[in-house]
Amino acid sequence: MKNLKTINLISTGLLTALMLMSAGMYLFNNAMVAEEFTNLGFPTYIIYPLATAKILGLLALWFSKSSTLKEWAYAGFFFNVILALSAHLAISDGGFGGAAVALVLLFVSYFTWKKL
Repeated sequence: MKNLKTINLISTGLLTALMLMSAGMYLFNNAMVAEEFTNLGFPTYIIYPLATAKILGLLALWFSKSSTLKEWAYAGFFFNVILALSAHLAISDGGFGGAAVALVLLFVSYFTWKKL
């Protein structure tokens, strides 16, 4: 049980770091991110709402007592990561690594949280 909690904390911590870096890029390096979104075929007006959603999702994962809210946060991250992974693979730009790592961390974090 202690090992499971440690694995959950590590995977959720790494997922948090990855999502915070992503949201930080969206907020503070908007020009580069807007160009990348355009290359991927996504509209640029979703950059700020997506950054906000990532931060709110992380707050829900760490501080929410509601398991339903945590489920929704995990679901939101899952869809975000799957769409990012598929978009990068579709245009073959080689930028899928971060999304693949996020997907693994998301699965480990989610399934260890469910077992706790």
